[in-house]
Order: sequence, then structure tokens, then C-alpha cells
Amino acid sequence: MQSTQANKTKRIVLASMLASLICVATMIIKIPTPLKGYLNFGDGVVLLAGWILPPLYGFLAAGIGATLADIFSGYVIYAPATFVIKGLMAPIAFYGFKFLNKKIGNTASRVVSGILAELFMVAGYYLFEGTALYGFEPSLVNIPANAIQGVAGVILGVAFIKIFNKNKIYFKE
Repeated sequence: MQSTQANKTKRIVLASMLASLICVATMIIKIPTPLKGYLNFGDGVVLLAGWILPPLYGFLAAGIGATLADIFSGYVIYAPATFVIKGLMAPIAFYGFKFLNKKIGNTASRVVSGILAELFMVAGYYLFEGTALYGFEPSLVNIPANAIQGVAGVILGVAFIKIFNKNKIYFKE
């Protein structure tokens, strides 16, 4: 049995690695959206962080990784919202999976919890852009783009978790 300190160190290292992967996956392919945002593949790793880390560590990995991508990519105005939105996606995926896993099975619960997290992302950015940047009506144009990103995130997240589980890369208390 591992010591508490070893578990804490493992959580920190895994969260740091996932934050880095989220940053890179977000930055590597950026497809501009109509109102100065961009589509990316980071959501797949955000969901992965939610599914394999305890909620606080998943929140920090997702929030920090995605926020750094915004800052490095010149989208600093989005950084505070991204920290909260992407950060909260991880615990939504975590708790959604935990609640649903025994009811509907592993893969289905990952898909549903991923969809819930992505719906939160779409709503979160719409509210942020509507209240802080462009107004609600102009911000509607980004909903389809964010939804497409969400679908890609769920597909990639499920693929990533299958790879991680097959290779026994996950956190166990």
C-alpha cells in the first residue's frame, strides 16, 4: 500500500502532466470561430483529467492547462472564464461518471458525463461572451462551434480513457 505522501505526489505529477497535455492539445490545432474564439482538441484531455483524477486535482489540471493555452495563444480576455469553465468540466465529468457507472456501464457513463461537461462548457462560454464581451444575441453564433468542439471532446476523451485504462495509467487511492 502506498503512503499518503506518495499518493499526493502521484496526484500532483499526474495533474501537472495532464495540465501540460491540455495546454498542448488546446494550442496544437486552433480553428477560429466567428467571434474571435477558437475550436480545439483540449476538451478530450479535460474530460480525461476529470475521469482519472480526484475532483480538485482534475479541476486544477483542466483549469490551469486550458488557461495557459488561452494566455499563450493571445486570448487573455478569455483566461479567467476558461479557468472556471474548463476547471469545472473535470468535476462534472468525474461526478457524472461516478453516479452513472453502476447504472449504465463504463463507456455509456463516460459518454453521458462527457456530454454533461461539454454542455456546461457551451453554456458557460455563451454566458461569459453574452455578459462580458459581445451581448447575448451576437454570442449565439459561437454555440454551434462550441458544440462541435464538445462532440470532438467527448469522442477524444472516451478514446483517451480507453488507452489509459488499457495501459493502466490512472490514479488509484
